[in-house]
Amino acid sequence: MDALKLIAQDSMKPEMPKFAVGDTVKVYVNIKEGDKTRIQVFEGTVIARKHGGINETFTVRRLSHGCGVERVFPVHSPAVEKVEVVRSGKVRRAKLYYLRDRVGKAAKVKEQIIKQ
Repeated sequence: MDALKLIAQDSMKPEMPKFAVGDTVKVYVNIKEGDKTRIQVFEGTVIARKHGGINETFTVRRLSHGCGVERVFPVHSPAVEKVEVVRSGKVRRAKLYYLRDRVGKAAKVKEQIIKQ
């Protein structure tokens, strides 16, 4: 079991920023089209984080032309170039699946005000 953990440690990204459920993030993803690659930005609210270690994933939700779009990203995937936190959200749940049923302003997450 320890040998698997050692192999997994080599594949993990050390520079991943700290973000939590409720935060609005920009995920920069490498898209391969034929022999060309480009970076696509997917911005939305993190509604879930699952698992841990090398298998860790997070789900980002946004509204695109009035239709809800969700994408699941592996945290340590080489396809994920970087994750940028736009704003921190104030939530009291580990999973925000209830946002799927809400429309308009009801689907917004309050911003967390950081005291210094």
